[in-house]
Amino acid sequence: MNILFVASEATPFAKTGGLADVIGSLPAALAARGERVAVVLPAYRENVYPTTPREAYRNLRIPLGTGYSVNITQTAHRSVEFYFVECAPLYDRDGIYGHWDDFLRFGVLCMAALGVARHLFQPDVLHCHDWQTGLLPVYLRENFGGDPTYAGLKALFTIHNLGYQGQFGPETLAPLGLDPRWFNPSQLEFFGNVNLLKAGIAWSDSISTVSPTYAREIQTREYGFGLDGFLGEHGPVEGILNGADYEHWNPEHDPHIARNYSADDLRGKRECKRQLISEIGLPPDTLDRPLVGIVSRFAAQKGFDLIAETGSRLLAEDVALAVLGSGETGYQDMFRSLAQTYPRKVGLRIGYDDAVSHRIEAGADLFLMPSRYEPCGLNQMYSLRYGTVPVVRATGGLDDTIDETTGFKFRDYSGTALLEAIGLALKAYRDPGRWTVRMRAGMRKDFSWNASAAQYMRLYRRLKGV
Repeated sequence: MNILFVASEATPFAKTGGLADVIGSLPAALAARGERVAVVLPAYRENVYPTTPREAYRNLRIPLGTGYSVNITQTAHRSVEFYFVECAPLYDRDGIYGHWDDFLRFGVLCMAALGVARHLFQPDVLHCHDWQTGLLPVYLRENFGGDPTYAGLKALFTIHNLGYQGQFGPETLAPLGLDPRWFNPSQLEFFGNVNLLKAGIAWSDSISTVSPTYAREIQTREYGFGLDGFLGEHGPVEGILNGADYEHWNPEHDPHIARNYSADDLRGKRECKRQLISEIGLPPDTLDRPLVGIVSRFAAQKGFDLIAETGSRLLAEDVALAVLGSGETGYQDMFRSLAQTYPRKVGLRIGYDDAVSHRIEAGADLFLMPSRYEPCGLNQMYSLRYGTVPVVRATGGLDDTIDETTGFKFRDYSGTALLEAIGLALKAYRDPGRWTVRMRAGMRKDFSWNASAAQYMRLYRRLKGV
């Protein structure tokens, strides 16, 4: 089966979050199963190319806005073909997102992907990801519905985070080539705006999201961001858990850590902790107290208001924090304040550094993810593989991947519940024998992409009726 992914980011080319990890890994897992897979991405200014792309198609006309002519380049990575849409006026800028004309930038991506499907890679399934590709099923059905090139082509739309919907004013209808008749509550309109994620839901053949629990949650008022009823009308929503890329995240051969180790030989983990506390400026005696790791975007979704509420009480315990992340200014300032107030207990790095994130996973004893909601989450899976016991809120993929044998969960979204869960973890940490059993149980869990790829193949085949 030929599967064409379309997305706004993918490792190793461009990354702002977990979407890039998925698009960098799932196509490779499908290719390893014998499927033919390709990915379409924008050619951002900041893209990093392991091998230089070659020209694949010149002067593809895109009839959106004032009209654009784009070039397509191509390179292979992990047995997957990657196609890049070159359009300097739209993509040769600082930053992947946050531009006033993002609606047009990603509308052009969607239309260009259909050009790739016509001229370079003829797919059986278009796999679209998040609001940036929400217009692709619209253009496929409405602009090219009678075109034999696309006969039988099915569109799967995957929601990675319902909180980001791509909402723009109604004045964007004309430059996007959208019929004003579609600006109604059953299709594009959402509280007076054009909602591109809603478009993807309305026009796709099937909808999926990134964990079974999140598939249920987003059809409730609490987690539905106003689209819970709409999803119910267009369901079912298939929940397929994301996987972890164990080629990149594995303490047995990780090049970023002080010493490799495994579930059978844990001796290297203490050396990794020694390296980490030195790197982030914590005192040597931290080696003998529990060290809690945090690697995250600093956003309200991630539960950092609970850290703000409980930080002083948490750090009154015999515990230290190793924190890496960036995001909302208020949370950055909150972590900076904790680091200044408790310099012997909080090691902080603002920003993102892949190598440091590996060293936190390897060197910490516990990993904290107190998310308000979490569609899937990947760091808890990485933590399990590194023998770093997760403490998580029981939501979305966190609830699906952590159980009482491998970590600690709390359900109420409150500082009290968070502190109770951490207290249970610290108590368990004081029994080294049982703690080692828990570490090894997590390290032997398999959340590789193989199982997820098999589930996606079943969904693709169901779409195609084969």
